[in-house]
Amino acid sequence: MEPSNRLGDIEITDPKAMRALAHPVRLAILEHLQRHGPATATALAPHVGATPSVTSWHLRHLAGFGLVGDAEPGTDKRERRWRAVARGFRFEVPEDGADEEGRTAARLLSREMFVRSADLPARWAATVEPGLDPVWQRAAGLANTRVVVTAEEAAAIEDAIEQVLAPYVTRDADARPDGARSVRLLRYTLPEGEPRPQGKGEGPAEGETPAGGDPRGGTGRADGRGPAGGTE
Repeated sequence: MEPSNRLGDIEITDPKAMRALAHPVRLAILEHLQRHGPATATALAPHVGATPSVTSWHLRHLAGFGLVGDAEPGTDKRERRWRAVARGFRFEVPEDGADEEGRTAARLLSREMFVRSADLPARWAATVEPGLDPVWQRAAGLANTRVVVTAEEAAAIEDAIEQVLAPYVTRDADARPDGARSVRLLRYTLPEGEPRPQGKGEGPAEGETPAGGDPRGGTGRADGRGPAGGTE
């Protein structure tokens, strides 16, 4: 199944652009611009762990690959303001096994994104969850579900999830109902290695979840984008 782009993300296909983005400061810059809107290098600097001059250099590098661009001037027209060109981005590992440059670049960016997101749930549980009211506490949590599918079926699941998310991701800010708040959905798609031979009547290997199993932590549910996407 050929995946669609229901969320309006910018699609990154150039290996050089993937490598350019596979940097913690550049990912932090792009995430901040996507989430909070246009900003100057000086305003971004404390949020991305770099000096204003280094942040400015990274912004120009991202602009060279079309990931950020100039925004409308602010009150001080001498300061250059930057914006993300799209609300999210996506990329894929090339199917062509001979495209070593593309595959290496995609894996590099994937790993950097995984590292960047790895501690988000723990930080949320420690700093945000205790202060939520019961309604939002019940809506939060996680799902860890193992299914046995083909690559085509996995792509169909991803597309179906994006079909559900698209109206909420793409609607204008003034169309959001009262009581709406930002919710981060972390969705990891982690294909396992080749299945091991299993004797008749044997259960899953130690540490595995049975097919269709859904061990939940906390209450409610949570989901998220895998390494092929970066919508905020």
